[in-house]
Amino acid sequence: MFLLALMVCLLLAGCNAPDNHAIRFALASGPTNLDPRTTTDAAAERIDRLIYARLVDHDAHARPVASLASWVVLSPTHYRFTLGSRWRRFDDGTPLTAHDVAATYRSILDPAGASPHRATLSMIARIEVIDDDTLDFYLNRADRLFPGYLSLGILPAAKIAAHHPFHRRPLGSGAFRLLSWEQADRLRLQRKADGQILVFEQVKDPTMRVLKLLRGEVDLLQNDLPPELLAYLARQPGIALQRRPGSNFTYLGLQLQDPACGRLEVRQAIALGIDRPAIIEHVFHGAARPASALLPPEHWAGAAQLPRIEPDPARAKRLLAQAGYGPEHPLRLSYKTSSDPFRVRIASILQQQLAAIGIAVEVQSYDWGTFYGDIKAGRFQLYSLAWVGIKSPDIFRYAFHSEAVPPAGANRGRFDDPQTDALLERAQQADTEAGQAGLYRRVQRRLLERLPYVPLWYEDEYAAVSERIRGYTLAADGAYDALIDTHTVE
Repeated sequence: MFLLALMVCLLLAGCNAPDNHAIRFALASGPTNLDPRTTTDAAAERIDRLIYARLVDHDAHARPVASLASWVVLSPTHYRFTLGSRWRRFDDGTPLTAHDVAATYRSILDPAGASPHRATLSMIARIEVIDDDTLDFYLNRADRLFPGYLSLGILPAAKIAAHHPFHRRPLGSGAFRLLSWEQADRLRLQRKADGQILVFEQVKDPTMRVLKLLRGEVDLLQNDLPPELLAYLARQPGIALQRRPGSNFTYLGLQLQDPACGRLEVRQAIALGIDRPAIIEHVFHGAARPASALLPPEHWAGAAQLPRIEPDPARAKRLLAQAGYGPEHPLRLSYKTSSDPFRVRIASILQQQLAAIGIAVEVQSYDWGTFYGDIKAGRFQLYSLAWVGIKSPDIFRYAFHSEAVPPAGANRGRFDDPQTDALLERAQQADTEAGQAGLYRRVQRRLLERLPYVPLWYEDEYAAVSERIRGYTLAADGAYDALIDTHTVE
């Protein structure tokens, strides 16, 4: 039916005059804030990477590598960073120096700035600038992961002091500069190397995004399409479909202060009541892989040996009975999700699967802002989300340590487990990568036992690319970095 609707729309819709000199990228959700100190949504973080340079980046296994700066470890709590020659000039022409790096991170650490990254960087005791090219970070505790935390975009110190509105008027030293953001759903950037224009346009409806691609009004779509539309696009001339295994982790979050979800038997029953293989085969058409942990197996601290959660409805019913639920006393849960049609479809399937083990689930879908606001505030019993672009295993402290309850972190379900806390603290103090990786694998095993999240899957990355685009390649975490080298052919 949706394909018939798509063809009718193609016949009836008028073609907008495309900007043939721009690379046009359609997004399901556009950015709301382009200040790297405060952004948290995936679209904004990916666009920030195009606008701002950062001290440190990550390789294919999520190990930190030099970007703006290289570093040496002078002691376990003393790191010296030396800036290189690349990305050293801001869009307004001023040079990027160590003073700008220090000002950026000091502003993140300032409680008045309310940066969500402040807790992650709380080990920074002080920052000392040695000269324009060199600065030292002193820590209040040793943490081998520290260089990997310094992946936020660098802002000019003078503009920070002047309270420049970076959230709407970003000013960085990266590959692109902002040209205009006059419409909330349309962002125009310019590549500094050659003047190439890049347009990000928000098109919430997936069918309309496909229509715009087929009509030549946009050139690129990435993710957020139902499998049927992907299959349709794969048959269309002039469209190249790219796929690769992804690393973004989709999960069910639970409110552990809730009388029902706070019981381990209930969480285990939910996990065993979900048929992941069936959803991956029939809904994703194989374009996902089951997950047992937040980090993918190929990550340097990934836990590839963790067992998969296999569906077991009979055991799930026994666990619910142990928790006091059954036909005479059914368990009722509310499940919050975004209003994206595909996410609502997934929620409806999970609703049906959980109904089969005796859990009555009410699906509540909201626009993204309302939904995400409720999740951050802890207003949920059950919800589904994905962690996107995760590089550092410190995510486990941020999401699961008992001291990381918002606003100190993202422990939104109020998970409180002394054993997990102890493992996280030992992992932070480990003095070798092997020792640290082993402890983080133990953390992941413990989380699989306690289930503050119910792991679901890692969805594949995919992009539909117009034939007029050359050089765009998918990243495992969905980053848009390939746009730095993408060009058009007319």
